[in-house]
Amino acid sequence: MHLNERVAPASRRLSGRHLAFPCRWLSLCLCFLFPLQPLAAKTKPTPGLDPGYVPALAAADRLLHAWQSADAESGMVLLTTHAKQSATTEVVERFFSDAGPSAYEIVHGKLLKPGRYEFPVVLLIGSAKNSRPRRRFSSIVVINTGHNDWAVDKLP
Repeated sequence: MHLNERVAPASRRLSGRHLAFPCRWLSLCLCFLFPLQPLAAKTKPTPGLDPGYVPALAAADRLLHAWQSADAESGMVLLTTHAKQSATTEVVERFFSDAGPSAYEIVHGKLLKPGRYEFPVVLLIGSAKNSRPRRRFSSIVVINTGHNDWAVDKLP
């Protein structure tokens, strides 16, 4: 008997149905474990957003985009009469022209009362002199002016 004859029967035992059994067992286990994964990963449900939240956030974003692009005309359209009266024309124009290289961050807003939201913001103002941007922390108040139209009632 050759050495090859003794090895051949051992290699036959590892092929065919013997190798398929562990693969089937693994497949069966995975089929039962994967559906259970979402149950284990569940978190606390988030409360539903007020229907006015998204349009209010969009109004705040439009104002900050106008600020970032130094577009005072587009920004003025988004202000309420109260905001225009409480900030002088000079202050509003300076707000829109002071941006330079800039960026902004809007933090999750809160409902102050129905139809009125406040969004904390961070204005990042760069300058050619400085390599580091300056941060200015503030907030924007947005109100519903009727017919689902939203306007900024307080500049940052």
